[in-house]
Amino acid sequence: MSAAALSDHYPRFHLALPVTDLDETVRFYTQVLGCATGRSAERWVDLDFFGHQLVLHKVAPEDHPAAASNPVDGHAVPASHFGPVLEWDDFQAMAKRLRAAGIDFVIEPYLRFEGRRGEQATMFIADPSGNHLEFKSFKDIGMLFATDLDTPTS
Repeated sequence: MSAAALSDHYPRFHLALPVTDLDETVRFYTQVLGCATGRSAERWVDLDFFGHQLVLHKVAPEDHPAAASNPVDGHAVPASHFGPVLEWDDFQAMAKRLRAAGIDFVIEPYLRFEGRRGEQATMFIADPSGNHLEFKSFKDIGMLFATDLDTPTS
């Protein structure tokens, strides 16, 4: 979704990420994820990341932070990650798009809290510089910030 498609009253976030190969990482975000580019300079590029500003900053490989993980639902979830909350059908389309592009999943698409109030689909990938992305989708977007996710839906 482009920034123009979002409401003018919805706050956008700005996130800057360190990347070790600027050209390869920009190709990933533009060609695989479909992000448009904005301003750029020799060592950074702005992207329209689902209506939000994502800035990729080139760093030396030794300056890129290591990724720690935490156990969640039997998966090693990268502690540092970000990503959009998509509509249910858009999530399925993104999973298909990632598979078609030959992207390796850090965590394959799966359902969390199935049959409960917080039912959601989730999947994790990494960009070419090792930054982790989580794509999510909720059966009921009203559960995005709910604290009682274990309650059955019926």
